[in-house]
Amino acid sequence: IYAQCSADYDKDAEITRQFYATVQNKMHYAISGQTAAEIIFDRANSEAPFMGLTSWKNGPAGMIRAEDTMIAKNYLSEQEIEELNLLASAYLDFAELQAKRGVLMTMADWVSKLDEYLRLSDYGVLQGKGSRNAVQARQRAEREYEVYHAKVLREYQSDFDLFIEAQDGYPGRLEPPEEPKDAQ
Repeated sequence: IYAQCSADYDKDAEITRQFYATVQNKMHYAISGQTAAEIIFDRANSEAPFMGLTSWKNGPAGMIRAEDTMIAKNYLSEQEIEELNLLASAYLDFAELQAKRGVLMTMADWVSKLDEYLRLSDYGVLQGKGSRNAVQARQRAEREYEVYHAKVLREYQSDFDLFIEAQDGYPGRLEPPEEPKDAQ
């Protein structure tokens, strides 16, 4: 839609990447009070169930991957996701209507219209880029994931282990035999 009705749209330009990041951050901020980087930085928690994630690629039964921890939407509550989807859908409907009417705008115009739309909808409007950046968020998520993943691997029981444990007479986890003292 933006490609159709943005006079300065170039899919390979840095300004286009920044445009999408700005729109995403403004949407996240509207529904959570935080940018994508702030959400990841504040909610990635190795001590929380599922590391603070509410959804992930293989979830809810599958393992969490490092990549899952780098997506802000994966930390949002069900209500936040629903609100984000409604907000984005309504704004994209507006953009589609502009395209059908042949209204040509710049990407800066689109950001300005998004701010107007958010104000009209009684949401807070992000000014600036937020208090955290993508590098800080990624570093925090990676550190928390390393701790979380190590804990999960220590506690992991395979289906076979669970089957054996369920059998009558299972003595519990067996310790490896001690090495003979004369082998040292």
